[in-house]
Amino acid sequence: MRVGLFVTCLVDAMRPSIGFAALKLLEGAGCEVVVPASQTCCGQPAFNSGDASVARSLARKLIGEFEGLDYVVIPSGSCGGMLKAHYPQLFRGDPDMLRRADALAARTFELTDFLVSVLALDAVPGDFAGTITYHDSCSGLRELGVKAQPRALLARMPGVVLTEMAASEECCGFGGTFATSFGDISAQIAERKCRNIQAAGADAVVLGDLGCMLNIEGKLRRLGDERTRVMHVAEVLGGED
Repeated sequence: MRVGLFVTCLVDAMRPSIGFAALKLLEGAGCEVVVPASQTCCGQPAFNSGDASVARSLARKLIGEFEGLDYVVIPSGSCGGMLKAHYPQLFRGDPDMLRRADALAARTFELTDFLVSVLALDAVPGDFAGTITYHDSCSGLRELGVKAQPRALLARMPGVVLTEMAASEECCGFGGTFATSFGDISAQIAERKCRNIQAAGADAVVLGDLGCMLNIEGKLRRLGDERTRVMHVAEVLGGED
């Protein structure tokens, strides 16, 4: 099985350890993993800002890079949602590209969904020990249906105790360009999320989108919380090297 790993531009620039953890999980499960060196952005920022032309250009590039593979796996619900839900929207007036976008979308999975739904993984290499609380990132939850999958994988780790926070499905306030366009509102949403995280009393908050991680970690630290770790689910499941 040849699996294309779309690392995402944010992971590549800000926290490459997430990409390496995803690679470790996929290779450990027996996948032949292909990471196209020319990959960049999925086009989501342009799409969210109303620049459909740039979004289509980036979408064409990504489709060309990954369409020869059996699956595309992404450690990000938001980028996964872009490929699966919004690429077909971008090409409604272009029958050939729409066909290619639909075909790629059908083979595209968020990381934990792929590990559970396709690979039926029954063990993970991570050795994290402690209590965690899980934040359900908006795009993964609402566009891809990712909720039970990461929890099922975490439950297979003997050292992990999951403590659910209040309102785990509520937004963290990041929302891509929303955080920069509506900073005051975003800050209030982030503070409410972080208060729920702190009330859960966990050692770490775990989630599946780096944008949310950056927003939550930044707010926790500004609130004076230096204790609570903020970790991507791939880092927990794959282990930190």
